[in-house]
Amino acid sequence: MSLGGILVSKSDYAIVFPGQGAQEVGMGRDFYDGYKEARDAYAEADEALGFKLSGVVFGGPDEELVKTAITQPAILVTSIAILRVAEREFGEALTPLYFAGHSLGEYTALVASGVLGLGDAARLVRRRGELMQDAVPLGVGAMAAVLGLDMDAVSGVCNEASEGETCGPANVNSPGQIVISGNAGAVERAGVLAKQKGASKVIPLKVSAPFHCGLMRPVADKLYEAFGTVAWNVPRVPIMANVDASPKVDVDAIRGALFDQTYMPVLWADGVAAMAAGGAARFGEFGPGSVLSGLIKRTVKGSSAISVNKVADIPKAIGFLRKDES
Repeated sequence: MSLGGILVSKSDYAIVFPGQGAQEVGMGRDFYDGYKEARDAYAEADEALGFKLSGVVFGGPDEELVKTAITQPAILVTSIAILRVAEREFGEALTPLYFAGHSLGEYTALVASGVLGLGDAARLVRRRGELMQDAVPLGVGAMAAVLGLDMDAVSGVCNEASEGETCGPANVNSPGQIVISGNAGAVERAGVLAKQKGASKVIPLKVSAPFHCGLMRPVADKLYEAFGTVAWNVPRVPIMANVDASPKVDVDAIRGALFDQTYMPVLWADGVAAMAAGGAARFGEFGPGSVLSGLIKRTVKGSSAISVNKVADIPKAIGFLRKDES
């Protein structure tokens, strides 16, 4: 059934896609070797970008793959290649209640739902990566994961530590796991305060820029200009937005959410809870790594999640997703 072109799915699962940090040299290679659908996905991205992204994905070196402007399209195309193989084996396009992705993964969700073509999305996230990479000089910004404090406590220590600089929550990943971002000195001060307030751990992250904070605001403006260079379509399945944990079906609303997401926190845990409240009892994570599956299980008690990142995962994933038909 559809409403205004948006599919109202009878399923009880959501499909989610990972963000930056999930990359590794060789990811997706077994899909590429075994399936034309995967090879076609990488070829489409290579052509759109004008260079052999697939060569970096499969051959490295790691110091090239981890560059933000390479990492973002690499994870996106790998996730879509995996999804397309799963759909081939499933026998039809997967129709979840929602598509969602963590940060960069939200762009992958747009490809899965038909909002963006793969080539357009690859070019767009490469531009996003370039802008993020260049926005703040190395060493000026920082990010750190704070474990064991709630949102109010983390916001409080960030405000206290800012001292006129930028510092705030960037990723609300699950209850008790919040990443902060901003100027390096402010993030370091916030980490000290967080430990004093009872945080079990504060873990500095190895990142090239302070993502999802006010320092990325100029990136959002330039990225929005890039939005005008690609074609946008109405999604076939709602997209659960990072920025406000609400489903988007309107193209203008989707673009606005992506603009805001650039410099505002990723409310991942809230989005997962919203998908569960909307009827998603199961979650399939398609792409490299399995971080999101763990976060989902910690966020929604009683939920089930499966990660699909190698060909051997496909039969189990099909059985997992077909439960809604029994």
